[in-house]
Amino acid sequence: MNKKLLIIPLIIIFAVLIILILPKPVTQTGFQSEVVADNLDIPGAMDFLPNNTMIFTQRGGNVSLLMDNGVKNIGNINVTANGESGLLGIAVDPQFSQNRYVYLFYTSNNGNRVSRFVLNDQLQNETVLIDRIPSGSIHNGGRIKFGPDGKLYITTGDANNRTSAQDLNSLSGKILRINKDGTVPSDNPFNNFVYTYGNRDPQGLAWNPSNGILYESEHGDIQNDEINILIRGGNYGWPTDQGNETAQGIQTPLYVYTDMTLAPSGIAFYNNKLYVAGLRGSQLREISLSNNGTSIIGQNALFTQLGRIRDAVVHDGYIYICTSNRDGRGIPQIGDDKIIRIKVN
Repeated sequence: MNKKLLIIPLIIIFAVLIILILPKPVTQTGFQSEVVADNLDIPGAMDFLPNNTMIFTQRGGNVSLLMDNGVKNIGNINVTANGESGLLGIAVDPQFSQNRYVYLFYTSNNGNRVSRFVLNDQLQNETVLIDRIPSGSIHNGGRIKFGPDGKLYITTGDANNRTSAQDLNSLSGKILRINKDGTVPSDNPFNNFVYTYGNRDPQGLAWNPSNGILYESEHGDIQNDEINILIRGGNYGWPTDQGNETAQGIQTPLYVYTDMTLAPSGIAFYNNKLYVAGLRGSQLREISLSNNGTSIIGQNALFTQLGRIRDAVVHDGYIYICTSNRDGRGIPQIGDDKIIRIKVN
């Protein structure tokens, strides 16, 4: 065979690879955006200290601050990073100025764990609040956020054990709700940590500040990704029911994606809209809500050029998102992974 004929396909493949990995502009009509951190290792969750400094996790174990002059590492957690496991969620205590507490969700060698740390110059003095949450290479959940009631809410996946989601004695496939000291709140529905159950792999939590509605994003099985409104003690169906399937005693999703796989991750509420990070969907999904927040009136796919998006948070009038292209399922662009700040015009 002519050597020139062999070279042509190689040139084409090389050109395609270059196109895929070149960084894409972080632009979107109607928004102002800028990259505020890059060359990160799978950032998973973001929160803010009272002085407006971002604190965030990276799956391999690093906890970092986003400073004016770059990223500062303030701790390295000994994690088991296998597939979707590792260092996942982070939450800053609402009374951080008084107690200096930061909370992490991570995978240890005994399963998933939620711990409290004291942040001075570095994270110190770990106190384990919940241990031995079932873990696996998939379906770990891992989002933790403080609600307006001052309780810590925790998403846990089924860790690839489907039936555990319906078992009220299991910590997997649930939304958990705990006091800051790791005890069970007296008004939890089942006298344990469980707040909702029948959740396959819940990834995002956000509250509507006007009426307290709690929204949740959840991965479905073969599409059927869900946006849910969570209610105390609610059963969200998995594994017997999912998506648009209905059954007595099962909560109906606010929305189900039946014609695409969004793989929704972190979510943020801003100006009566939900902003949902899409992993496989490679987008920031903008969901417009009705005035009372109980129905959806429109949706848009934003920032579709960035690849996989892992988290979305709102702070001080900005939306922050982080990419997740180095997690083994994306195509890393030059400079990945990134944190991007977005201003809504």
